[in-house]
Amino acid sequence: MTTTRTVRVLLADDEHLIRGALAALLALEDDLVVVAEAATGPEALAMARAHHPDVVVLDLQMPGADGVSVATSLRTELPDCRTMIVTGHGRPGHLKRALAAGVRAFVPKTVSARQLAGIIRTVHAGSRYVDPELAADAISAGDSPLTVREAEVLELAADGAPVAEIAERASLSQGTVRNYLSAAASKLGAENRHAAVRLARERGWV
Repeated sequence: MTTTRTVRVLLADDEHLIRGALAALLALEDDLVVVAEAATGPEALAMARAHHPDVVVLDLQMPGADGVSVATSLRTELPDCRTMIVTGHGRPGHLKRALAAGVRAFVPKTVSARQLAGIIRTVHAGSRYVDPELAADAISAGDSPLTVREAEVLELAADGAPVAEIAERASLSQGTVRNYLSAAASKLGAENRHAAVRLARERGWV
C-alpha cells in the first residue's frame, strides 16, 4: 500500500476572509496541510523560517513586502521551499517579475479551490504553472524598460499617494522615490508620474 506524502503549505494574504476560506478549503484535501498563515510580507517570511513549508502561497500585494519580494528572499534563504503567487492583479509586468524571482506558479484568484489544490501539487512536484490568459498577455506586452524597483514605486504611485507615503510603504527615502519616479517617467516618455502610470498600465508593465 502506497502513502502520499503530505504537502506542507503556508498561506499569505492580507485579506483575512480570503485566507481563512482558502485554509478551510485546502484542509479538505487529504494530502495538503496548512502549517501557518500570514497577513503581511514580513510575517510570511517569519512563518516560512519557523515552519519550513514545502509550498508558500503568496498574495501579490501585501503590507510590508509584496509577494515577489517575499519569494525573492525565500529563494535565497529556503531554496527547497517553492513559491507561487495567487493574485487579483495579474498584469504581465507582475508575471515577469514573479518568474524572474523564481516563483513556480502564477494564478488569478478566480481559480477554484480544486484547481488551486492541483496547482499546489504541481508546484510541489517541481513543475510550473502559469495561467494561460496571463501568459498570453505577458507575451503580447513585450519587455518592460522599467527596473523592478521602478515598477514597484510606479505602482505604489498609481492611486495618487504622496511621495512620503510611497517612501514609507516601499521602505525607501523620499529622495530615492523621486529618483525612481523620474527615471520611470523618462523611460516611458511621460511628462509626469501620473502619465507614466497610465502608460505602464496600458502596456501591462505594472
